[in-house]
Parts: sequence; structure tokens; C-alpha cells
Amino acid sequence: MNIGILNAGGDCPGLNAVIEGAVGAATARGWTVYGFYDGFEGLLSTPDNERWRILTRANCLNIRAQGGTILGTVNQGNFTVKSGVGGRMEIAKEVLDRSRETVERLGLSALIVVGGDGSQTIGMELRKIGLPIVGVPKTIDNDLGATDYTFGFWTAACVVSTNLDRLRTTAYSHQRMMVVEVMGRHAGWIGLYGGISGGADVILIPEIPFTLEDVVRKVELLKALGQREIIVVVSEGATIGGKLITLDEETKGEVRLGGIANFLSTKLETITGIETRYCVLGHVQRGGSPIPFDRVLGVRCGAKAVQLIEEGKFGETVALRGVDMESMPIEDAVRTLHLVDKQSQIVEAAREIGISFGDESLQA
Repeated sequence: MNIGILNAGGDCPGLNAVIEGAVGAATARGWTVYGFYDGFEGLLSTPDNERWRILTRANCLNIRAQGGTILGTVNQGNFTVKSGVGGRMEIAKEVLDRSRETVERLGLSALIVVGGDGSQTIGMELRKIGLPIVGVPKTIDNDLGATDYTFGFWTAACVVSTNLDRLRTTAYSHQRMMVVEVMGRHAGWIGLYGGISGGADVILIPEIPFTLEDVVRKVELLKALGQREIIVVVSEGATIGGKLITLDEETKGEVRLGGIANFLSTKLETITGIETRYCVLGHVQRGGSPIPFDRVLGVRCGAKAVQLIEEGKFGETVALRGVDMESMPIEDAVRTLHLVDKQSQIVEAAREIGISFGDESLQA
């Protein structure tokens, strides 16, 4: 049997682990694995311009420890999709036809698509024209409803925690306030877990509306108690008065988030008089070697995808439920977002130890 694998959308710690897991499981079955370069663009290969390579155990040995992806990825190109739940597809017929020709020419019995909601939606469109698709959910935001955790999330949270440790020492030295912006368009998982583990005083996430006044109150209280340094963590998708802070750009039909840390640091310094700096962690959350949890989860995802192919469960995606790897229809996987429940025990625990979510007056 010949199968293909590609990863699309943003890069993510653990992508190589998925590849290695899939290649190992497929090789054990005597299958041949074609790895497509640069996401779905690799499907547009021609005999004169092949955009794939044969993947073997030998050339994938221990890539699970490497960040990024050996196959490369793109989040734009010929396969245009408006990302987000319910996004509408706009893939040209010529592109779909060329993709099918590549799959048929290589004799592929299945294609593993590793990606987030946009990439899985593209996978569903390919499924509609008869291509045998199996999905693997991918996003550091941990916001896909199909799975309890996505690989790469815990590495990203670890990056946030480590950087908060570093920022705290310089903030303490100068009696400053640090406002740290982390990723998370719809979901605040990175901010929540990274903030708690890194000792943030204030955590602002998309799921919990906050007011500037409540943040100021918390900051002034901490100063009155003699605390030298103050750490505020804010997700890029957090809103002020229901409004997003965005850059003057659009990508894939959505505004590009960013700038909320700059906005908040200026406001907080003006109101409180405390010297304030901001830091945007940005793509360092995506880069570098994945932590052990994400290596193991990635390998498991790849191996499970091969099992689904063997069982003929096309149109389904891998899902981690509790400690077990399961599967569910791709349509169901992209239908709902996995968001932070503001009544959850993790949020309650954060409040119990004094972390503010900037919503004290809204709770009253």
C-alpha cells in the first residue's frame, strides 16, 4: 500500500513526531510513505516537478526531537480557506483536479492531513472529490473540539512559563510591571497554563471579559502590599470591552491579531505610574524542540492515523480522549472549538491563589 502525509498551516512542536510515528507504523505494515512538501501545495506535483519524497525509518530516525517540520508547511497558497469554525472553502476546480491526478498517479490508498481547523476543512473538500483522507489535529492553541489536547500546546505553555521566570527577575530588579502577550486567537489555554505555571499576577484570556479598571485595581493592591514586580499575561485574542486589538492586516480572511500588550502597557503605566514594559513572545512559542509529552503524543497520533487507514476509517480524525487515542468524523472535529470554561477547576484554583482575570467587578 502507498500512503501520503502532509502538514499544513502554522508550524508546531511535535509535527516531526507525527511524521515519525506514521512512517514507523506504516513501514511495519510494509507500506510506502510519500511525504509532500509545503502542505497541500505538494499535491500539485507533476512528473517534471515532483514535490514529495519517500519517507523511511532511516531518514526519519528520531526526528521526533526536532522542532518545525522536515516537510515544510504553508498557510496560504493555491488552497485558499477562510480559517475558523464554519469557514467557507474557495478551492479552484483546477487545483482539486490536479490534486486528484497526483494521488492517482502515485497510487495512494490514503492521505494523512496534519493540521488545524482550516487544514482539516480543506481535507474534507478533498474527501468530497473522492480522496481517502485521515486527519490529525494540530494547533498550539489547543482549541480543537476533537481532542482533549493537541500536540505542541504543552511545549508552548512551557515556553511561556520559562520566559515568565526570566522576565520576573528583571522586573523585580527595576520594580517594573511586565505585560506579556501570548498566542491564542479564540482560546486562552496557553495564557492560562503558561501564566499559572510562570507565576503571573493577572491573566487575561478571550473566554473571560475583563475591564481595565479591575486590572488597575489588582496592580495597585499588589503595590500597596509591597510587591516589587508585577506580571500580566494577556492572550492575543483577549478583548477590551468586547473589542479585539488587531494589526492593520488580514490573512486568510481574518484580521491579524497583535498589539494588545503594547496597548495595555501604555494604559497601565499612564494610570498607575508604574514603569511598565511589554513583551510579545510570538513565534518562539512555536519553535524549538518539543517537550516529552508532545513527542509521545505526536508519535501516538501518527501511529493511530495509520491504524485508521488500515481499518478504512476515511474522513475521520485522530482524537485524544483521556489517556486513549480514538477517532471521530472530521466534520465533528472542526464544528466546535475547545475553549476554557471560566467556571472550571483550573480557573477556580487560579483565583484561589490570588490571580486576577480582570473581571472582579463583572462578577459582582
